[in-house]
Amino acid sequence: MGLFLVKRVLTLIATLIGASVVVFLVLEVLPGNAAQVLMGADASPAAVAALAHKLGLDQPAWTRYWHWIAGLLTGHLGNSYAYSAPVIDLIRERMALTVPLAVLSMALTIVIALAVGVTAAARHNQIGDVGLMGLTQLGIAIPNFWFAILLILLFSVKLQWFSAGGFDGWGEGLDGLWDGLKALLLPALALAVVQAAILARITRQAVLEVMREDFVRTARAKGASRHTVLWGHVLRNAMIPVVTVMGMQFSELLAGTIVVENVFYLPGLGRLIFQAIGQRDLIVVRNCVMLLAAMVVIVNFVVDVLYAVIDPRIKASDI
Repeated sequence: MGLFLVKRVLTLIATLIGASVVVFLVLEVLPGNAAQVLMGADASPAAVAALAHKLGLDQPAWTRYWHWIAGLLTGHLGNSYAYSAPVIDLIRERMALTVPLAVLSMALTIVIALAVGVTAAARHNQIGDVGLMGLTQLGIAIPNFWFAILLILLFSVKLQWFSAGGFDGWGEGLDGLWDGLKALLLPALALAVVQAAILARITRQAVLEVMREDFVRTARAKGASRHTVLWGHVLRNAMIPVVTVMGMQFSELLAGTIVVENVFYLPGLGRLIFQAIGQRDLIVVRNCVMLLAAMVVIVNFVVDVLYAVIDPRIKASDI
């Protein structure tokens, strides 16, 4: 297990370095000038040059890259051009919404997908299987922003059970926690519906393949109930492709909430990136994109480790 983890950690570090180089270079080749945007189109060249010098934009690219990496390692990400505030504070404030939203969405996705996928596999080629797969096909076809609007019309406008948007923070105590979760429930459900539909189909297919294995027939012959075999034996052995998709979906939920955040007026990380791009606040964009890339890489690392936990044969073959 030690060698397996070492190899995965080295791969993680190399991937993060490569991602940082790509993020920096891509933003470097973008047209425009942050100093010019901040000063306005009518600003004199001398004023623009002075601001560019103050922001360090006139330094060589490699110097700015190393300063940026040093800041990432020490937690000093600089100040936002547009907000005149430390970038680390902006990110920390927005992550307090984006991460819980992604976790809640992923939890809903897993619960719905496993229940639907295993149930459909247990009723293979029956009416229940066909009906559930039809619903998942519909779920895949529904855009999450359109589903979000439907949720607002039903639960906010008509039933008035939930707020139509906004987020007041987590507050204090259990009441503050409940208010925060209540504000994120509809956005999380809007994000989860498409992901759950995809994961349910993957789960069904994986469970069907495992159900054909000899050990399943042996377990049934020993008197194990169908429920026990499905949830205790079959599902665990079918989890490799399911966990793979879960990892990709969680990464997508962390990085792809911009549309839903705008529908519900949520001050999350995606909306911060969207606003920073419009203001050409490259220091915010660069750090946010790198943070999202790092989270995706780390999620994939965790998935690799989970492979070895679920199926020790993967660890042995890798070594």
